[in-house]
Parts: sequence; C-alpha cells; structure tokens
Amino acid sequence: MAPPGNSPSASFVLDLASIVTQTDTELIAECLQGRTEAFGTLVSRYQDRLLGTLVTMLGSVEDARDVAQEAFVQAYQKLESFRGQSQFYSWLFRIALNSSVDHHRRQRRPTLSIDAAREQTGAEPADLHPEISPTFGVERTERQALVQLALSKLSPDYRQVLVLKEMEDLKYDEIAELVKIPVGTVRSRIHRGRAELKAILEELLGDQEI
Repeated sequence: MAPPGNSPSASFVLDLASIVTQTDTELIAECLQGRTEAFGTLVSRYQDRLLGTLVTMLGSVEDARDVAQEAFVQAYQKLESFRGQSQFYSWLFRIALNSSVDHHRRQRRPTLSIDAAREQTGAEPADLHPEISPTFGVERTERQALVQLALSKLSPDYRQVLVLKEMEDLKYDEIAELVKIPVGTVRSRIHRGRAELKAILEELLGDQEI
C-alpha cells in the first residue's frame, strides 16, 4: 500500500492547499506567464470585499457590480504595469475608484428615497463610526437604510474617504496614497464628512436621537 502522503487524495489536498496559500504576487506572476486561471483566484479572493465597499460608496448593487467587473477587466489588461509597490488590492481599488467616478458621471442617478435605497442596494451596509450611527428608536434594517440614504446625499469627496476609513479601515496615509490627496486633506474631509453625515441623519430622523 502506498504511503498516505503519496495517495491521490493526499496529493489533491496538498495541491488545493498550495492554491489557497499562494500570495497575490505568485498568482500575478503565474497569470503573466500564461496561466490566466490564476487571475480567477485573485477575483475570487477580492470580489466580495470590493463589491461590498462599492455598494456603500455608490448606493446601488447594480452600479457596484458594473464598476467591479470593469475594474477587474482593466486590472487584467493592465496587469503587466503592476509593479508591486503597493498591495494588489490597493492597486485594484484605485482602478475601481477611477471607474466609479466615470460611472457616476455617466449615470447621474437621482437621490433615492429610504425604501428605494433599501430595495436597490439589497446589501446590508455596514454601520459607520458610532458617533454618526443612529442607535435609538429605529430598527436595524431601517437604520441601515437611513445610513445608506444619508451616504447617497453626502458630498462625493466626503463619502469616498469616509467609506475608505470606516469600511476598509485604511489609515490616513493609505487613503491619501489611494485617492492622491495630502494626508491633511484626508483628515479634513473625514472630519467634515462625519459632521455632514451626522447632520443629514439628524434631518432624516427628526426628533429621534442619533
């Protein structure tokens, strides 16, 4: 009988483990060498994270899917230009960010109502910073819809950095590099964005507490 380590099932497990543990750099190298399925592994690794952030940033699952798909296509086409000076996801997200700006300009969707925001996004937008999250008098689903609606009303520059900070948990310098603005501007936009979002939520909630 062959040793367990040499059995077909053991070999399959080892092969599967090597795929799971491959780094982004290794997958990119394999893709550039012609094994295009390696890029599919990158897509599987990051599509949920990217889509979740884009849904909150754009306020629409449909738009987020379009932008995410476009970003992955562009990333594949531009893969040779990736120099590894940043994380692959950061590079991918920068592409998605540019695509989302172009997409927004093309769409120019009207502001959503609370019900429309819930129906169109479908996703469960993450609660943001506790200072700006409504926590009293509103059910969880309603609260999520209100946050989504408030984000849709927020200035794009503020919404962008706020989502990167609160959802992606990026540091100020990482956001500055990604968005190509000074760190001081990032801090200012996040501070003003939180204040603006809180004001919008207060307007939406009326006499209810935030």
